[in-house]
Amino acid sequence: IDWQGYSITKPSFEGVKVFVDYNLKDLVERIDWTPFFRSWELAGSFPKILEDKVVGESATKLYQDAQVMLEKIITEKWLIAKAVLGFFPANSVDYDDIEVYEDPSRQTVKCKLHHLRQQNHRNSDRPNYSLADFIAPKETGVKDYIGTFAVTAGIGIEKHIARFEADHDDYSSIMLKALADRLAEAFAERMHELVRKELWGYAASENFNNAELIKDKYQGIRPAPGYPACPDHTEKQTLWSLLEPEENIGLSLTESFAMY
Repeated sequence: IDWQGYSITKPSFEGVKVFVDYNLKDLVERIDWTPFFRSWELAGSFPKILEDKVVGESATKLYQDAQVMLEKIITEKWLIAKAVLGFFPANSVDYDDIEVYEDPSRQTVKCKLHHLRQQNHRNSDRPNYSLADFIAPKETGVKDYIGTFAVTAGIGIEKHIARFEADHDDYSSIMLKALADRLAEAFAERMHELVRKELWGYAASENFNNAELIKDKYQGIRPAPGYPACPDHTEKQTLWSLLEPEENIGLSLTESFAMY
């Protein structure tokens, strides 16, 4: 990349912003339903699965039940969605690392993110990437930034799960967990959309439908710790030091770095 000729859009703010009790109704249109059916061991992509010769009838009944519960979740406020978002000055260093700076002067390193480079043996000229490649190297003098966020749509779920389990209603318990999972993923999708179009604003004119968003047609990346782009779960600890999700939105890390 010719970083010297590269235009970097500055985020609308630097530091941390908290979103409390985000409107669940705003997340429904961003739900990716295909993984919902997989959680019930029904194979097929949405909406085609509803007309599938083998599982279509079961999938349709499941989807209808999900809509009924989703309406209750929203109108009766069974769940609360919260998010914490941060923009920070950053530059890549030592090929695979990213320095995150304390303030705009970039004199003090707040923390360092460590990223693994792809290890594939390729038969072409395609490079082996590291996430650090997407941030301007420090030696270029280009002032780059990194965005981080954590979301939850599970605040308040425990009492409803306990209610269903007390009634031996496993179906409703599993349904609620599956819908909370879908709402959390939809919230991540929505938050990233707000980042691109408004909060960072580097793609202000973006206009994609939900199917296009699910296929990652947008500009930019949203890697998540534990997934192939950054497989080391322990990097979440560094992100937690930046965003303080436990204090800000009640989202904690377990000993094995799962988010709860």
